[in-house]
Amino acid sequence: MVSRLLALLLLVVASPLHAAEVAGVKFEDRVKAGSADLVLNGAGLRKRAFFQVYAMGLYLAEKKSAAADAIGLAGPKRIDIRMLRDVDAATFTEALSDGIRANHDEATAKAFEPRIAQLGAIMNEVKEAKKGMAIALELQPGAGTVVSIDGRPRGLPIAGDDFGRALLRIWLGEKPVQDDLKRALLGQPQ
Repeated sequence: MVSRLLALLLLVVASPLHAAEVAGVKFEDRVKAGSADLVLNGAGLRKRAFFQVYAMGLYLAEKKSAAADAIGLAGPKRIDIRMLRDVDAATFTEALSDGIRANHDEATAKAFEPRIAQLGAIMNEVKEAKKGMAIALELQPGAGTVVSIDGRPRGLPIAGDDFGRALLRIWLGEKPVQDDLKRALLGQPQ
């Protein structure tokens, strides 16, 4: 009896902990960003009309329930996107660009264009964000935004902590791409 309880306890401890499941996608409770440990702040579903586009998790050094606190938190951050349908690279990049423009004045948005183009070039290499693809945007202060696709870094880091914050504003800004997704990423009640 004791050996069975011990075996069951070991199985539970050895199993990865999933902090959230969204549309069948499981998000781990903790991830590494460089050498930093990050916790899942929240996870949600991006919908367009009646289509499920992607599930998304936001990882921070510590949980934050206010958008400004999450965006301004020092240290690395990570956005995990799991595609739930195929989206061509141009459409994916344009959606990110639209989200940046919606949350910045015209001059600031224009200043981000070369870095948005760099992100677009990375996405163009894969041609399509395919269903099941894992896209990670890891925001590393001082080093830039590292884009990984299915666990493999792609392209050079995109410079600027300001660009990392601009990406976060797509989902957490004053004009988020989707209000209920913003609340979900902040761990707020739906």
